[in-house]
Amino acid sequence: MVAPAVRCMYVDLDGTLLGPGGSLMRDGDGRFVLDGVRALQACDRAGVEVVIYSGRRQHTVFEDSRMLGLPSYIFEVGCGLVIDGELEWLTDGIVPSQEKGTIFEQIDASGAPALLLEHNAGRLEYHTPWSRQRDVSHLFRGLVDLDSVHALLEQEGLGWLRLLDNGVVHEHMAPLTSGQAEAAIERRSGLRRDLVTVRAYHLIPAVASKARAVARHMQARGYAPADCIAVGDSREDLGASEAVGTFWLVSNALERDPSLSAALGPRVRAASGAYGAGVYEAVVTTLAEGR
Repeated sequence: MVAPAVRCMYVDLDGTLLGPGGSLMRDGDGRFVLDGVRALQACDRAGVEVVIYSGRRQHTVFEDSRMLGLPSYIFEVGCGLVIDGELEWLTDGIVPSQEKGTIFEQIDASGAPALLLEHNAGRLEYHTPWSRQRDVSHLFRGLVDLDSVHALLEQEGLGWLRLLDNGVVHEHMAPLTSGQAEAAIERRSGLRRDLVTVRAYHLIPAVASKARAVARHMQARGYAPADCIAVGDSREDLGASEAVGTFWLVSNALERDPSLSAALGPRVRAASGAYGAGVYEAVVTTLAEGR
């Protein structure tokens, strides 16, 4: 029997499998499409496991995985991994407890969120409403220098935390109609109006990452790098290229952040399609090349 070309695909949700607004069946132009569904169907027919990895809360990702019929998922940008219903925290001892509360509450108690907001006034704010009712990460939006942020955290004894870049916030990016652009700017309640772009940031335990969660799932399943691909749209997603055989960037990722093109090479490829169409392209191309 010929071995399958790929045994597992790790795929991001927002900005990758899901189009604007978090829709599985709408593309960047708002049209009804089935590319994302076709990608999942192609994986199912070829016996390829699909694992979604996301910055969303566990409950939200659980509901997404249940709807899609997927037994494993990664949530809050790699802090947690669920395999066949079993939860594993990948935060090296920083876990929820009755005494200390949720990981979100522990990060809050450290003073790090307030510190970052104070030192980056006008350049960083909570990414409301998605920043509310979270269990692990503090979710912000804005535009900051990550090296300066991490130097500040180290200086204040908070090096056990890191702020990660999870990509451009879609509703703030160009091109937009004039009315949409004005509405997007108004939603930046505490941000400077002259920011050239607005990005999403997660404040999490420094040891956690999507790449680490992907590698842990591969270990648990016995997958080799050559058995796996990953698809995403952000710099944090791109970290998974360290673990898998091939990483694919959907085309909308490069449109929003051209600097990601510097990572392209034999193991990092660019899809010509955006969102679900790009995921479908990654799947069928990988399967075809493996024949």
